[in-house]
Amino acid sequence: MDLVAVQTMDILMLFGGNIDHKQTQDTGKIKHFCFLSDGVCVFPFWYRSEIFYDCVTFNVKHKWCSLNKTFQGYWKYCALSDYAPCAFPFWYRRMIYWDCTKDGDMFGKKWCSLTPNFNKDHVWKYCI
Repeated sequence: MDLVAVQTMDILMLFGGNIDHKQTQDTGKIKHFCFLSDGVCVFPFWYRSEIFYDCVTFNVKHKWCSLNKTFQGYWKYCALSDYAPCAFPFWYRRMIYWDCTKDGDMFGKKWCSLTPNFNKDHVWKYCI
C-alpha cells in the first residue's frame, strides 16, 4: 500500500516510504492523516463520537472514508465503488423492500436504506 501524508487547507504533501505514525494521528482538527491510496472503506465507521454509514466531508473538498471501524487516522478519498451499498432487503414503515424505492421521498427520487431497518436507524442515500 502506498502511504501519503495529507495536510488539509488545500496543501497536499506527498511522502514515499515509511511515515512516523505519531505524526499522522488525528489531532482533533483533522490536520494530519495517513492516506492509503488502495485501501478498502469500512462502513459503518466511528469518527469523533459519531457513526457514519457512507463517505463524508470534513474540512476537505472531496468525500473520504475510514479504513478502520473506529477512525485511527487511516483513510482514502472515495471513488464511486467505495460508497456504502444499499442494505437489501430493508424495512421501511410496514413493508420490506428488495430494491430502491420512491416511497416517502418528497421529490420522487429513488432511495434505499443503508441498514436493514430504516425505521430504527433512519440512515439512507439516493440510488444512482
